[in-house]
Amino acid sequence: MESMSSQPSPVSDVVGSRLLSLLEREKIADLRRAGFSLRAIGREMGRPASTIMRELDAHTVDGRYLPYAAHRASAAARARPKPAKLAQPGRLRDYVTDGLSRRWSPEQIRNRIREEHPDDEGMRVSTETIYQALYFQARGGLRREVAQALRSGRARRVPQKSAERRTSRFVDPMIMIIDRPAEIEDRAVPGHWEGDLITGEKNKTAIITLVERTTRYVMLGHLPGDHSASAVRDVLQNLIGTLPEHLRGSLTWDQGAEMAEHKAFKITTGVPVYFCDPASPWQRGSNENTNGLLRQYFPKGTDLSVFGPADLEHVAQQLNGRPRKTLGWKTPAERLLELV
Repeated sequence: MESMSSQPSPVSDVVGSRLLSLLEREKIADLRRAGFSLRAIGREMGRPASTIMRELDAHTVDGRYLPYAAHRASAAARARPKPAKLAQPGRLRDYVTDGLSRRWSPEQIRNRIREEHPDDEGMRVSTETIYQALYFQARGGLRREVAQALRSGRARRVPQKSAERRTSRFVDPMIMIIDRPAEIEDRAVPGHWEGDLITGEKNKTAIITLVERTTRYVMLGHLPGDHSASAVRDVLQNLIGTLPEHLRGSLTWDQGAEMAEHKAFKITTGVPVYFCDPASPWQRGSNENTNGLLRQYFPKGTDLSVFGPADLEHVAQQLNGRPRKTLGWKTPAERLLELV
């Protein structure tokens, strides 16, 4: 066991609900020793699996997680007033500003900067730090006009209810993304899709967008009239029905009202639907990126009802014929053809 005699002084366990307490850290250590997976620990504690992973990565030494050392380090970090990371001019802030101007999400910036500067610890920034810099201008360090580059277009953070107080949007219970199997998460098995709507003028018209997570293959669904839950269900069923059986794995969607018929969709197609957490578009990263590309063809404010099925097929073919770096410069169509 980790020795407690080395503690220089007692550390208070009174922390905000956003931070891990000492009791929680002790529980993580116990569950990890018992062989629980990251997702299982997260479910037991009501925390995202990503939180558990970061905690273990940061405070595991020689294969052992050290909860007391972790808590002391966390307390020391809280006690030290630090200037905002993006408040000062420099390469890091320039990189973030440039990424936002190119319509990259904060998560894409965080991961891309690691790819381009793997050995430069000074070029590290978290997704939350970027959001803080955008939403809290006085301490954040990024200009308000840069905040407009966010895909949401918001310069203010929208308060969210806690998970316990949040009520389900649908009559039928949702299966949340934290319960999605690991084989979907790591893109090891093809046939798992991310979906969404892109809407047109005054949100009156819409197009269904589906992206396969492994190949980035795109399918577009025509909604000639409304985009009610029943209309979306019918078009989704038709799209999924065109696929071979082994490519009908799952569908991940946000909690939009258009998915109120998710249970009927699953019964008809056999495809389970996993729902993202509220205000978490990065959990459908492939689909979000594709929707951004689609705006080149369907700008915001456009009346999407003027585009018929042939138009949508033409656009989908163009996207599926683009070489992708993430696919080793193959195209989504080529990768999907290998699977079919």
